Amino acid sequence: MTKIFLASLLAFSATPALAETPAIATTTVQTADLDLSSQAGQRALDHRLNQAVKDVCGIAYDVDLAGKNEVRRCRVETLSSLSAERYQRIAASSGSPIKVAAR
Repeated sequence: MTKIFLASLLAFSATPALAETPAIATTTVQTADLDLSSQAGQRALDHRLNQAVKDVCGIAYDVDLAGKNEVRRCRVETLSSLSAERYQRIAASSGSPIKVAAR
């Protein structure tokens, strides 16, 4: 009886709370050192943004198909949300940092 109780206690303690909100990961992409009016500067910005998106969205193991799909969805949505700001920064050739966040 004790073994069954301990097993059920462990099962319930590993279950996340229903009211738990997903954590939002953030990072900042520095752009002050980039010449966004040049193709090289824009490529460097794209590289930094892609790396930041990978950092905030994380990774999933190859055997975790649902996790892989979630990471892929996160990356697509996060890059999409950065698109307008990327174009604004290039147009303005601003040197301010860009904040990147994902859920």
